Amino acid sequence: MSLPDETLLEAAATIDLTNCDREPIHIPGAIQPYGFLLCLDPGTQRVVQASENTAALLGIAAKELLGAGLDRLLAPARAAEVAVRFATLTEAHQLLGVRLDQVPGAPFYKLILHRFDGLLWLEFEPLDEAAPTPPDLSVLNAAMSEMLAAGQLLTFCQRTVEQVRTITGFDRVAIYRFAADESGEIIAEDRHPDVAPWLGLHYPASDIPQQARAMYLKNWLRFIPDASYVPVPLVPVRNPASGRPPDMTFAVLRSVSPIHLEYLHNLGSAATMTISLIQNNQLWGMITCHHRAPRLVSYELRDLCQFIGKTFSALLNSKEELDQRAYQLLVRERQARLFEHVSGQVNFVEGLYRQSPTLRDVFDCGGAAICFGNEITLLGNTPTEPQIRELLDWLQTHARQDIFHTNSYPALNPAGLAMRASASGILAAALADAPGNYLLWFRPEVVQTVTWAGQNEKPERLANGQIFLSPRQSFEAWKQLVENTATPWRPLEVEAAKEIRLHISDVRLKVFNELHARAQALSQLNTELERSNDELDSFAYVASHDLKEPLRGIHNYSLFLLEDYADKLDADGVDKLQTLVRLSQRMEGLIEGLLQLSRAGRLDLEVTPVDMNELVAEVLDLLRPRFEQTRTAVRVNGPLPTVEGDRLRLQEIISNLLTNAMKYSDQPDKAVTLGVVGTDKVEPARPVDSAFFHTFYVQDQGIGIDPRHHDNIFKLFKRLHALNKYGGGTGAGLAIAKKMAEKHGGTLWVESTLGQGATFFFSLPKLLSTL
Repeated sequence: MSLPDETLLEAAATIDLTNCDREPIHIPGAIQPYGFLLCLDPGTQRVVQASENTAALLGIAAKELLGAGLDRLLAPARAAEVAVRFATLTEAHQLLGVRLDQVPGAPFYKLILHRFDGLLWLEFEPLDEAAPTPPDLSVLNAAMSEMLAAGQLLTFCQRTVEQVRTITGFDRVAIYRFAADESGEIIAEDRHPDVAPWLGLHYPASDIPQQARAMYLKNWLRFIPDASYVPVPLVPVRNPASGRPPDMTFAVLRSVSPIHLEYLHNLGSAATMTISLIQNNQLWGMITCHHRAPRLVSYELRDLCQFIGKTFSALLNSKEELDQRAYQLLVRERQARLFEHVSGQVNFVEGLYRQSPTLRDVFDCGGAAICFGNEITLLGNTPTEPQIRELLDWLQTHARQDIFHTNSYPALNPAGLAMRASASGILAAALADAPGNYLLWFRPEVVQTVTWAGQNEKPERLANGQIFLSPRQSFEAWKQLVENTATPWRPLEVEAAKEIRLHISDVRLKVFNELHARAQALSQLNTELERSNDELDSFAYVASHDLKEPLRGIHNYSLFLLEDYADKLDADGVDKLQTLVRLSQRMEGLIEGLLQLSRAGRLDLEVTPVDMNELVAEVLDLLRPRFEQTRTAVRVNGPLPTVEGDRLRLQEIISNLLTNAMKYSDQPDKAVTLGVVGTDKVEPARPVDSAFFHTFYVQDQGIGIDPRHHDNIFKLFKRLHALNKYGGGTGAGLAIAKKMAEKHGGTLWVESTLGQGATFFFSLPKLLSTL
């Protein structure tokens, strides 16, 4: 911060924007002309300095007052009463009403007294009979009640400006709040309908120089009734005792900087009053009042407005805490609802964006992104997906902590300049150890989100042949200072991001534990199922093997009875014996099927390279008599590959499928095709990875199978037709064939429509070691 430069007090010095930050505004050596000033030596109580306008206001030249006592203006008794107060004076003002009995016409003035900088300050303001009378206590009480009742900070501000405007009658009263960078924003306003609104406008920090801010912390109220005034110098300008102009920090009539007067002129303001709003000994903002014409507000009303400003300052912490708590409750409520969405979805990512509130809605931001499993979901105003992937790479290299936040990403990474419009500010929460899994929130650059007061004003003016900077040029200086910067992240927002991260981690851990528990249960169930299957296979093998011998005996003895005793039995007895023979044959077939199925599950494969061309030829040779009998033609679309498998089991699969294709057809001449997928036009509807599997097919033009039975036909002893149709059978063949295919690591399935033939596919791995 630049220190005040007293050389700027010299007559030849010019104050402009190049040196206004060094202007010694506390010692201007002049006052505003709506009153007059006397400075008294505390020891002698004699005038040592007087404002030059006493001649115009009192008919007494300032030089004539130097060395005089207060009785030069007041009656002796009244002068003595005023002098009694001198001993009690401090920087705080005291107000008296005095009549200047020693002046022609004995005018009445308000006398404002204080002590500072080794002087007694007596400031005289004329009594304005046209000025409005101060409001009575009930009006003030109502004003305070409204301010106290405001539950939100912005409501509190709005009620304050309304009360100040009611009291003073200014065209416009607004509250101007400072940001951390000392720029300001109009956050509340009450105005005459004919003046343009300022609400929401922003002003750069340089509009109020540092020395002015320092003075505003000491002196709560500044008043300019006529911004076109000509300053009135003190006589003499320098205090004879100190050799410099007196410090007018607490003077009501203090003349202001010419730069400030030009600023008011640019605003179209002819009269103004500002009241400091102070929080924790820091300048929080100002109540600023403006009028389009000169306006003299009485000292009493100004003092009342100062009281409102101090009351506002005293209540400010509690109002901000209310706002903070309200925002915190809102964040908590949205956070809780988001957690419900996340917990209610199988995929937690969908819970973050499919329902409101989304991840973006939890706290104030421009946009958000969910980056998980190489997928990016964008919400609101965000950078592009390629830009976000570059950001993720940067985070993994430069910000590996769980939570990272910045309000100026371009200052950390030059690549951020390209995304500053949407993401100057970034809040990132890492979701897992896996790279690239993040929740991201974005805030845009401040310059692109605000409206600037006076942005289009001309930056310079010509005077006396020289170019001077005007007050509005300061906007560009501010822009250069804060571009690429977003609104900072609040601590509660960073904390909310941490909690969201932890909740998602808990949800993922819970899902993992549940899946792990299910996997363990399934593993145990599989173990028990394998044991049960082994036991069942063993039982089926033993039972089918042991039952075959007595069943064969029943069958043979039934045949012997028919051969030896048929002539001794009546027709009914012969029929019963024939039924017994038929049923025993059926039973023997079922037991044989059960034995083969159990054997298929129990026996280990004898894996060798098998040339499927040779194997198919052998099966066709074995089945040739039946094919000729049923007029069945089999075409092989070769060549077929060589596979690794158990030759005998593969023969059984091919034999079963060809036999079924022959049996289940009503055509007098039957056609069956066998081939391998990929060498002709036959393709399964089910996807098969040809890099790892050979897929063979057997296609017929028979009766077909209704799709609702496609799974049932592979169940043991499951038949779709009566026993006496299509050559009978036990219904075990397809179940055995499928189990053999699965034993090889492949599978068997059918694709068919009723009445349009059927195609059976079975897959075999190209290398059993790949399973």
